[in-house]
Amino acid sequence: MLSFSRSLRSPLPRSAYLNGRRCIASHPSSAPSSSETTAPRKVSFGFKEVPEESKESLVKGVFDSVASSYDLMNDASSLGVHRLWKDSYVSELKPGRKGPMRCIDVAGGTGDIALRILDHAREKYADRETSVAVVDINAQMLKEGFRRFKKTMYHNTPQISFHEANAQSLPPEVFPDNTFDLYTIAFGIRNCTSIPSVLKEAHRVLKPGGTFACLEFSRVNNPLLSMLYDQYSFTMIPLLGTILAGDRDSYQYLIESIRKFPPQPEFAKMIREAGFVTGEDVDGGAWEDMWGGIACVHKGVKL
Repeated sequence: MLSFSRSLRSPLPRSAYLNGRRCIASHPSSAPSSSETTAPRKVSFGFKEVPEESKESLVKGVFDSVASSYDLMNDASSLGVHRLWKDSYVSELKPGRKGPMRCIDVAGGTGDIALRILDHAREKYADRETSVAVVDINAQMLKEGFRRFKKTMYHNTPQISFHEANAQSLPPEVFPDNTFDLYTIAFGIRNCTSIPSVLKEAHRVLKPGGTFACLEFSRVNNPLLSMLYDQYSFTMIPLLGTILAGDRDSYQYLIESIRKFPPQPEFAKMIREAGFVTGEDVDGGAWEDMWGGIACVHKGVKL
């Protein structure tokens, strides 16, 4: 059946953690001295620096706001090109070519990548056994994906399931080690607080020989194209967010988050540091640029 599950863990409230450690309430007289305390770590939220423990809730607010208009906004802001990028991304992965696969699509709440994977396997290879577990931290995005799949032939089949979980710490009771043949994440990893943690979890849940594939906005290397892209991004996309979604700030953040994402060689290095094997650090090796680097596909294989 089509399932829609939450993590089986019951984490403590966010306020119960500081810098990754559990805080224990104490009497004021036992409070640590200033020399024993450290300032909270800062991470980027667009062009702003925010406490590390705040980013997750801030990003959740953004996607709560844009969930219902996310696909429409992507169409308007990219003139529909994001659909071509996603089609190419999935086609090159060839799901189903070597038989049924177990796939996990992370930050995939709207279900557009999962639907492409299942359609490709069925249409190209007559495969009706490949399955996709869609994972997203945001319940509103998952609801959009669930609604989409209710209109498809995959509804109420074992081929699709939806799970609310954090990409940085996938619950092992739901996502055991060495489980999946393919891990996809499209236009989502840049919104995660700790990219290395996401990559390590991807490595954990993949089987030996499994593929990690990430589609993400990236660094444009041509100076003229980069200038034109910046002008369009910072003027038109927030304006379209205001007109189509009534939300300028969320789309301003999405543009800024793209600029803060590591360039191609740096991200390829992070993938290798998580334990994956990649190609050489060139376009066509560890990564494949699309439209001059506006978007990019990174791949790694777990040995």
